[in-house]
Amino acid sequence: MTKENLYLCMGSACHQLGVYEVLPRIQGLISQYHLEESIELKGSFCLETCSSGIVMKFQDKLFVDINPANLEEKFILEILPEIQLKMQECSHG
Repeated sequence: MTKENLYLCMGSACHQLGVYEVLPRIQGLISQYHLEESIELKGSFCLETCSSGIVMKFQDKLFVDINPANLEEKFILEILPEIQLKMQECSHG
């Protein structure tokens, strides 16, 4: 199975909002949920939603208003279900 890219915005606005605190924690969550074989975390230039807090992108879906305080909740409730859905589609398709 080829890895899907999960992008983390590394633009200057996200940098100011604490993306470098989020980065190691998102890497830890990917490991904690055993997604290393299916997800490739990549930095991205500005995703052009600067007013929406730190942004992540998986496929065509943007996840906004991420910050160090809510990262785990956002990951579990929003990002992880999208990843799992894609993994299910790949295993059945």
